[in-house]
Amino acid sequence: MNIGAAARRSGVSAKMIRHYEGIGLIPKAARTCSGYRTYSDRDVHTLRFVRQARSLGFSIKQIEQLLGLWRNQRRSSRDVKALALEHVAELDQRIAELEAMKRTLQALAARCHGDERPECPILDRLAAAPNRAASGVRRKSASSVKH
Repeated sequence: MNIGAAARRSGVSAKMIRHYEGIGLIPKAARTCSGYRTYSDRDVHTLRFVRQARSLGFSIKQIEQLLGLWRNQRRSSRDVKALALEHVAELDQRIAELEAMKRTLQALAARCHGDERPECPILDRLAAAPNRAASGVRRKSASSVKH
């Protein structure tokens, strides 16, 4: 099947399929004589696996590990469970960070009059020096955020 059919059947966009091939997450597709990508049912099954793992928030690196474990019939389920629990711990950390952000924003919104006055504690806080603006919320650089 072509990339469009594989995308429809797997739920992964053609653009993401090409991306996953480009970064080596999935093997490069077979090609027709005219250069079009072709996919098998097995490829679609792998793409569905990747989509499900992404929907659970696993990183590309973690998905590579999961794919390796999935393909290895001699794997230990202990390894799969350890990877899943590691991800749960990461999610717990992200949840704590989001809850801290929420508390900060709720407190700032409560202090904002929300009327015609120009004074706004929300904008003041955003314009404050970074050490003051962070107050308890760990900041991440764009490169450390998992996609």
